Amino acid sequence: MQITSPAFKQNAKGALADVQLQQALGNVRSGFIDKRLKAVEALPEFEALRDSARAIKDHALANLDLYLEAYEKKVVASGGHVHWAESAEDARNIILDICRKANAKTVTKGKSMITEEIALNDFLEEKGIRPVETDLGEYIIQLRHEHPSHIIAPAVHVTQSQVEADFRRVHTHLDAARDLREPEALLNEARKVLREEYFAADVGITGANFLIAETGTSIIVTNEGNGDLTQILPKMHIAVASIEKIVPTLEDASQILRVLARSATGQDMSVYTTMSTGPRREGDVDGPGEYHVVLLDNGRSSMLGTEFQEMLRCIRCGACMNHCPVYHAVGGHAYGWVYPGPMGAVLTPSLIGVDKAGHLPNASTFCGRCESVCPMKIPLPKMMRHWREREFERGLNPAAARSGLKFWAFFARRPALYQAMTAIGMPLLSLLGGKSHRFGWLPLAGGWTRHRELPAPQGKTFMQQVRSARSAGAR
Repeated sequence: MQITSPAFKQNAKGALADVQLQQALGNVRSGFIDKRLKAVEALPEFEALRDSARAIKDHALANLDLYLEAYEKKVVASGGHVHWAESAEDARNIILDICRKANAKTVTKGKSMITEEIALNDFLEEKGIRPVETDLGEYIIQLRHEHPSHIIAPAVHVTQSQVEADFRRVHTHLDAARDLREPEALLNEARKVLREEYFAADVGITGANFLIAETGTSIIVTNEGNGDLTQILPKMHIAVASIEKIVPTLEDASQILRVLARSATGQDMSVYTTMSTGPRREGDVDGPGEYHVVLLDNGRSSMLGTEFQEMLRCIRCGACMNHCPVYHAVGGHAYGWVYPGPMGAVLTPSLIGVDKAGHLPNASTFCGRCESVCPMKIPLPKMMRHWREREFERGLNPAAARSGLKFWAFFARRPALYQAMTAIGMPLLSLLGGKSHRFGWLPLAGGWTRHRELPAPQGKTFMQQVRSARSAGAR
């Protein structure tokens, strides 16, 4: 996947001007926020579960090496294989070797953002192996040669009419006169086409929501059942997961599952919660003959012990972006890589570098909604501020911004001078604001006034108000 995060501003400008995209983004606001709120209000212990989930993941991260080793032993004991991948390239090559040993020509895939991160589809196609996405949203964007714009609703940026046009363009073997005006017709057509792919596939590749150290189990949650068919029908199953997906026990996973679906889609639980432990055993009626797990680092271990470690608690529910006003405005593709929204604004610089993704933590109003709805209580605004600090320290932000901050810092370190300047500046700016109390243009504020008016200050400064209040109290 080509990284366009450095062009976030241009991407965002294009997204704001895209009429169809703006129409589709309305579904994010209407389809997720209210449902989550109702699900949360119906569960009195939701906040306690958030605390418990955070503690479980913090414990797992503090002992990550021990739990990963325990997980590997359990997978091997159940007849499976574990492969360690330090980089995306390592993961791709490991998966390719496994597929070639199976003489795979077609691979079905259950939804996995981690395979987007390692750009697996393009790689397999280059090597003569045809990947087929089986999640409906992933299938739609694969037909469109696009990438997901949301981590749980990958095709949220696509309208129904666009899906119909894509199905007619690609499914040319079906009756051209068929009626596809209703969503159910589109769903039935996708189900019919994909069912043939399930039986033709040599290898099934899925992600994993959780890896259980206690049992060597991988867990995947879906609402379509595609994860189950991808795992049990091919002769080989490959689970690809990043190392922070580990949790100690099945009980731990069950607690986190109670906040996952409610935060993501407003459901009590996802329709399918599928657990896989090793390959098919003697007497099993179905299941893969071989079971492989590819554990990907790709920069995660470098986050441990840093101010960004808490980001590794993320369970990929998408709640942060569902409630983010910036995501609502520009969608996911504007962020320029795999992970959009507030979680992407923290994770993307961690994985590809702040030099490539420095715009993302700056694309925030710091309203705090992301942190307030995160089921794992990840302090996303705090970590975005850390990335802004890193960007400033390395001189990556514009010279004008750095100079402006240094100018402000000069006065902020001298309180008496700062108060004197604000006491002079406030009345002057209020006078210049005129009767409207607004600025359509102001020196050093062009980035703001180019798109909106800037309110003129009115009344006393904060410190003046504090002194007045204290004086009034003393009387």
